[in-house]
Amino acid sequence: MAALRLIAQAARRAPRNVQVLRRGYADVSDKIGLSLVLPHQALFTSDEVVQVNIAAATGDMGILANHVPSIEPLRPGVVEVIETGNSQKWFVSGGFATVHPNNKLTINAVEAAPLEDFSLEAIRSNLAEAQKVAAGSGSEEDKMEARIEIDVYEALQHAVSSK
Repeated sequence: MAALRLIAQAARRAPRNVQVLRRGYADVSDKIGLSLVLPHQALFTSDEVVQVNIAAATGDMGILANHVPSIEPLRPGVVEVIETGNSQKWFVSGGFATVHPNNKLTINAVEAAPLEDFSLEAIRSNLAEAQKVAAGSGSEEDKMEARIEIDVYEALQHAVSSK
């Protein structure tokens, strides 16, 4: 409650001559600048794209130009980058997507790989192995890691099966 009072006091002390900038018709763009960055590599660096579909923690969402600024945590899933004439799908293990007010989208991912690089048979084999470890009598740490692997492999299996 004290925090609310502090915010209310600060709002009353804020300068009243702040100008609100509004976007005009000339500023409207039909493309969004995408930066998709991994700790070891940049996959896109301010590339102009038409749309980006992400697997946000709150649900799947599509991001177009002039999208409302937001920060979205990513769950394991597909990031689809739609450019004029083609699209690319990447499997992302997790991270954050930040939509900036100036038609910029930054995706910071832990790991990403093109969807076509995955084999459904290998995914199923690794999923079965992780399920054995999670159900086994190993340490609690091993079981927790196996549960994380299961989540990622299930999301990957779904993505590859439906491509």
